[in-house]
Amino acid sequence: MKNSKMVQYYYLGRGAISHLQELLDNKRADEEKSFVVLVIDDYFENKNILDLSYLKQQDLIIYADTREEPKTSYVDQLTNLVKTKEHLPVALVGIGGGSAMDIAKAISVLLTNPGPSEEYQGWDLVKNAPIYKIGIPTIAGTGAEFTRTAVLTGPTKKLGINSDHSVFDQVILDADLLKTVPIDQFVYTAMDCYVHNAESLLGMINDSMTIALAEKASELIEEIFLGEMDHEKLLVASSMGGLAVANSSVGICHPLSYGLSIELGLHHGYAICIAFNQLDEYYPQVKKFKEILKKYNIVLPKVINDDITDEQLDRMAEATLKNEKPLSNAFGADWKNVFSKEKVIELLKKM
Repeated sequence: MKNSKMVQYYYLGRGAISHLQELLDNKRADEEKSFVVLVIDDYFENKNILDLSYLKQQDLIIYADTREEPKTSYVDQLTNLVKTKEHLPVALVGIGGGSAMDIAKAISVLLTNPGPSEEYQGWDLVKNAPIYKIGIPTIAGTGAEFTRTAVLTGPTKKLGINSDHSVFDQVILDADLLKTVPIDQFVYTAMDCYVHNAESLLGMINDSMTIALAEKASELIEEIFLGEMDHEKLLVASSMGGLAVANSSVGICHPLSYGLSIELGLHHGYAICIAFNQLDEYYPQVKKFKEILKKYNIVLPKVINDDITDEQLDRMAEATLKNEKPLSNAFGADWKNVFSKEKVIELLKKM
């Protein structure tokens, strides 16, 4: 039994981002000194899509580079940039996909906790309360707006800052912000949600609430991608999936995808799809997943080819096996005797 934390407040609906100004103004105690930080996916820089005209001169906008998965060194760099200000911010906002929101969550934690971000990669290592933070997704599927993790790639591992302190205080779900996303990216990101629903449902760490959320989120995603696209419904599915996995755990696919991301530089949603496509023996949901790929004419390439060395495969397998909690969720306490390094490499070679 776990004492589970959820996002306290959310706005849902087209045009919901108009409430951001009000939320930020309510946090400003001193108009001249207090400031807010916005971490925005650099896709939006010079796009004139977001109205930020109400921001104050002292506010800080960071257009985060999301071409690669967020690295601990990059998060530390951005945190130090915020620390050059005279005071701590009264609020921090993450606008973008999972990477931008995870960066915002991580900075919020690091501003009030000493040391580099890699020291907090793990479970419940954060001690001090973070800066108030708002999450605004511009793509749906990662569930980052509702999870308790900020996933970062460190020097040797890809692992989240998994803490109740990572949870957003406020979320804004505005379907109008999703209209610029290409369909293939929609699929890759939504499948992240679909996969961690499968991992939650078939894992050992769940309860009736988790199961209900994951089942409904999966049902919505199948309805949307095998039927008619509905951006607002997709935001709801992403949120429900995020809540489900936040209070359970991922399973086999995510650790395998981490090895692909670290060694080959693949973006998270794409790496998830590459891995899940080869996990029929573990997840019956792979069948529906392949139907969705077929409908959208998406053909996943083979990324583990003759150019990949045995040393690279070994590093990918090691990165996978460092994720003990997800693998124990999938297989139980005896997972090391069930999911060997040899089995991991066998699966990677199919990808």
